[in-house]
Amino acid sequence: MANIHSERIAALRQFMKKADVAAVIIPQADPHLSEYLASHWQARRWFSGFGGSAGDLVVTADDARLWTDSRYFLQAADQLKGSGIELMKDGLAETPAIADWLAATLRKGDTVGVDGLLFSAPALKNLGDTLAAKGIGLNCHFDVVSPLWNDRPALPDSKIYVHNIAYAGERAADKISRILDFAAANGAQSTFISALDEIAWTLNIRCDDVRHTPVATAYLYLSPTARILFIDGAKLTPETMAYLSGEGVATAPYPTAPKFLSELPADEKVLVEPAHTSGAVMDILGSKAVTVKFSPAARFKACKNNVQLEGIRNAMTRDGVALVHSFMEIERRLADGTPTTELDIAEILRRHRSAGENWRDESFGTIAGYGPHGAIVHYEADAESSSTLRPEGLLLVDSGAQYLDGTTDITRTVALGIPTAMEKADFTLVMKGHIALATMMFPDDTRGAQLDAIARQFLWRNGLSYLHGTGHGVGHFLGVHEGPQSIRLNYVDYPLQPGMITSDEPGLYRSGVHGIRCENLVLTHEVLRNEFGTFLAFETLTMFPFDRNLFDLDIMSADEIAWVDGYHATVRQRLTPFLDADAAAWLADRTRPLKD
Repeated sequence: MANIHSERIAALRQFMKKADVAAVIIPQADPHLSEYLASHWQARRWFSGFGGSAGDLVVTADDARLWTDSRYFLQAADQLKGSGIELMKDGLAETPAIADWLAATLRKGDTVGVDGLLFSAPALKNLGDTLAAKGIGLNCHFDVVSPLWNDRPALPDSKIYVHNIAYAGERAADKISRILDFAAANGAQSTFISALDEIAWTLNIRCDDVRHTPVATAYLYLSPTARILFIDGAKLTPETMAYLSGEGVATAPYPTAPKFLSELPADEKVLVEPAHTSGAVMDILGSKAVTVKFSPAARFKACKNNVQLEGIRNAMTRDGVALVHSFMEIERRLADGTPTTELDIAEILRRHRSAGENWRDESFGTIAGYGPHGAIVHYEADAESSSTLRPEGLLLVDSGAQYLDGTTDITRTVALGIPTAMEKADFTLVMKGHIALATMMFPDDTRGAQLDAIARQFLWRNGLSYLHGTGHGVGHFLGVHEGPQSIRLNYVDYPLQPGMITSDEPGLYRSGVHGIRCENLVLTHEVLRNEFGTFLAFETLTMFPFDRNLFDLDIMSADEIAWVDGYHATVRQRLTPFLDADAAAWLADRTRPLKD
């Protein structure tokens, strides 16, 4: 049965036919190659109905397919019903890459249309080379969104505001100097930054253009003689203009950035990171571009300074206090028989967090998955899907907050009744991996892929696994996901370094049964120097207990039990001074030794 999305696909096909384009790719992307998008750029969602943060839609004259990763397999399968779009499970051995599928599907002489603003230069080159080998053309200037999306939201016009140095710990002018020094060391006179979080970090500005991520839609050009923020003038106030001027930054209209770049002197060398710069911008720069794998802003931003680290520790304490009150309320409602849904969980968490100092927003939409919904890795309940909790089974809650002094991200899996043997075994295997990673000491220059198996080993020994990464970088009052570091199976060539905040979140998902994920944020820090080199380890930042009822002590070592007891003792010590008597008693009970 047809739905609105199948009708939109039909209109798209008519548009393609008139333009003599055999296939079109609509990515989940904006011109800044962001992970999370303002509503203006949600074209893939508008055409397909799929709401995940990752995934690309491919449409031909008689076929439509959507590629997305394992986090969204279950969600996409549900949301694509009735659209005529087939789900392609990206990352599985049997799933071809988009370019390979198009090369095998289309005929010689056909043309694929894309908007070059929405693809990185490496992605466009890979796509073009694969297609060209089969005699298929690539049109990088094919915009299907503007002609067909008649009620498309406007570009966001939220006002920017200054992120106070009391939280940022470093002036924008000093950051700019560091970035330009890096550019000069790499043979460039200037740099052009497209990534919104890098711009926000560099200039110590924040905005509300993207849901849960405090960034502004802009570009930034930096050179020894000119520092220009390309931004819609409606987003500026007299205060922010004065601030930017004080940091040596001028402003220009957002749409003028491409023309500005095209008029730069022919001999100027501009440092860019291709993976976070659109192919359209790279084409404008041409031979002027000096490329690096990771931009200086991304490198510097990932390593938090002492002011930021003090802030995130304080934010974690406030977050833990809010979580205590939230889970107390959830337990009380269940005990009283008050109907409580997954949507209610999100509201409860938001209410208690927003009562705390320095709170600004959630850091992402709360994932509250009860029972089978917990197996949907990035599930977000809506009015239609929201389940009512019962005093049985598992509840997975992945949530976080944006505070002026830090970004939080925590996942807890709790039993709502007496846990089954399988629930306890699954949970404990996940926690064994979590603990193994949290307690790992490793030499500097270690990449995340070298640590990833540490968290998976106990699952693997039992023929179990999970498909998502084990750890992602986390910003400071910025993106809840950031690089360049990560802990995952696929190799990312950037080491973990002191000052980086990364998640530790192994999981296990049984489709139709339950999902388990145990997540803390950890700080990389130096612990030892000797004749064998410098060694690093993790400090756990998140402050909230795990569910004692879910541990199977029979499959835990003495060291693992001691780690849980020690962590719980730290949580109790940190949070108790900020709790009333009832909340302190609740926390004391939830942080008792596991063998008590």
